[in-house]
Amino acid sequence: MRLFFARPIMMLMLTLAGFSSYAAENSIQISPENIANLGVILGKPEQVKQIPVLSAPAKVVVPPTQEYIVSASQFGVIDKLNVAIGDKVVKGQVLAQLNSPDLLTLQREYLKAVSALQLSSATFQRDKKLVEEGVIADRRWQETRIQHNSFVSEVNEQKQLLEIAGMTDSEITHLAKTHRLTRQLNVRAPIVGVVMERLAVAGTRIDMMAPLYRIANLDQLWLEIAIPQERMDSIKIGDRVVVENAVGATGRSPSAKITLLGQSVNPDNQTIVARAVLEPLHENAPLRPGQRLNTRIIQSSDKAVFKIPNTAIAQNEGNAYIFIRKPQGFLVTPITVVGKQDDQSIVSGELTADEEIAVKGAVALKANWLGLGSDE
Repeated sequence: MRLFFARPIMMLMLTLAGFSSYAAENSIQISPENIANLGVILGKPEQVKQIPVLSAPAKVVVPPTQEYIVSASQFGVIDKLNVAIGDKVVKGQVLAQLNSPDLLTLQREYLKAVSALQLSSATFQRDKKLVEEGVIADRRWQETRIQHNSFVSEVNEQKQLLEIAGMTDSEITHLAKTHRLTRQLNVRAPIVGVVMERLAVAGTRIDMMAPLYRIANLDQLWLEIAIPQERMDSIKIGDRVVVENAVGATGRSPSAKITLLGQSVNPDNQTIVARAVLEPLHENAPLRPGQRLNTRIIQSSDKAVFKIPNTAIAQNEGNAYIFIRKPQGFLVTPITVVGKQDDQSIVSGELTADEEIAVKGAVALKANWLGLGSDE
């Protein structure tokens, strides 16, 4: 009489033939010469100190203290715009030139105040000498001094108005010496930075405080990260943030540190903003204001955690296991997956970085452990 076996049973018998193995509660006994028959490859877990918590989208922004709107300080006509979007500028550089009749009025008032002060100074010095000699009364000296101080204040006020208008100290000094009025007003950069936006066109008539340029210092940038509200409890101040798929000229991915967790939820997508300050970047780093990108939030771990390939993990009844190499086979060891990073997992459990584990072939070992054929 012939006996016919089902194909799965025949394959299981062929797989297990030629070596001694048996299933125990937490171990698998396999002879060394037959480990390769199961496609098992050994490796060591890598001990790490940081755990990837979650991935989240983010936007690169300029801190408000590093961004300026350069505006016209006086009414006038734009004669010339000297820089364009993307140009680097230094503090004090002339960005635009205006033809401003109001500037003439300010200069005239300043020169008028300077002339009055010069006359007052002569009277001040004369009466000071006379009061010291006892020729004039103290009351007259007090009146002269008060009047002189008033002229000094007037000059200071008019000078500050010229400075607000955009004139430099050297230009004001030159005006006081030459008494030459000019309608040309130079608009200068308030900071070292990059022109982010041009907001005016040459030849147009503009009012006082009309915007001309938007300039930003890009030496320091922030990330605004959208965190799902249900995951906010797992994020902490000081957590490290790594930008994915953005390697700079140094060969490192840009990273940041979380400094603020928002207090309000975006009603449109139910996320909360976390602010992270980016580390200083090389000038060729690939991050730009307004850019949207993906980030990975990483936390430091107080306990021993290890990085292993995902293929080293076997699942059974909702629990995760790895297989540690022993002289007689493998020890089935439960682990806890605390994070994932691409094709690797961060796990904790009773293991060290010195042990060898099955980094491939976990499915076949699981089948032996449970006394089954491969069910995955």
